[in-house]
Parts: sequence; structure tokens; C-alpha cells
Amino acid sequence: MRRVAFVGTPGSGKTTLARRLAERDQLTHIELDSLFHQPGWTPAPHEEFRSTLHDLMDDAEAKTDGWTICGNYTDAAAGLNIARADTIVWLDLPRITTTRRVLVRSIRRAVTGEELWNGNKERLTNLFRPNPDSNVVRWAWVKHPEYFEQYEAAMADGAWAHADVIRLRSVDEIEHFAT
Repeated sequence: MRRVAFVGTPGSGKTTLARRLAERDQLTHIELDSLFHQPGWTPAPHEEFRSTLHDLMDDAEAKTDGWTICGNYTDAAAGLNIARADTIVWLDLPRITTTRRVLVRSIRRAVTGEELWNGNKERLTNLFRPNPDSNVVRWAWVKHPEYFEQYEAAMADGAWAHADVIRLRSVDEIEHFAT
């Protein structure tokens, strides 16, 4: 495993696990959220996003012989992370688990004023917004079945056939994988 793409719903633990694996195996870690969310939560233009991602992947392969990439962004990334991965790790945790994690994480971030990417911070008031585009907890709840269907289809239709696919369905399986 030298080029590992981590996918899953928000709150599944993609970033945490990808960082752990990168540190353990001396790989470069690339977080798609940090590339996509520009100042003021403005999305990066897709072409710019793809170009930056491509360059980071090339640099990582040259410097550390590999990378871990966490995030979904199927359209924005044009599948670059998946296409170049030798391993795809799907963190497939239950919807209630991931949504609870996002809620707790969002409250913690908002209360502490933690900066995420490019000066962006989560705000408590967003947790009361009905629109999933403004409320990450609603996003996690609403998008869970969509991500599930997308990844099930990718496994079934051969889109991921070029890579080893590891599907982790519980916190225990994730912890076992991480050690």
C-alpha cells in the first residue's frame, strides 16, 4: 500500500486513519478538504483543484514514494485519487455513528474556534440551518445513503477493479486495520 485513497461519509474517520497510515508508513498525507475549501468556504474551481491535486500526488510519489488521500470529491477530483490508488479503503460505518461524530466534532470546533482550512471555522449557528449545504450534520445524514450507493456501484461495476479494496464496517475493524 503506497497510494491509498480513503473514502466514506463525513465522520467515518477518513482523515484520522489516513494520517495514521501516512505517519506509520512514511507516506505523504493529502487532505482533499484543505484543497477544496478556500477562504470563506468558497469551493476551489474544479480545474484548479485537479491541477493542485495532480501536482501534490506527483510530488508525494517523488519524495516519499506514495501518499494517503482522504476525501470524496468524486466530481471535483475527476477520480484522480481513485484512478492512481493501489488501495482504496472504504470506511463504511453506520449512519447514526457518523452523524453523531460529525455533531460532536462540529460543536467542539465551533466552541474552541478551531481553524480548519484556509482560515475557515465552523459556527454553531450553522447547526440550526435546514440546508445541508450550510449544516454539515444534515449533510452527513442526507449524503450517507448516496455515498453508500456510489461506493457499492463502484465495487460492482469494476470501477475500483485496478486497486485492492478494503471495506471497514466497524470501529473495531478500523482499529485493527490501523495497527
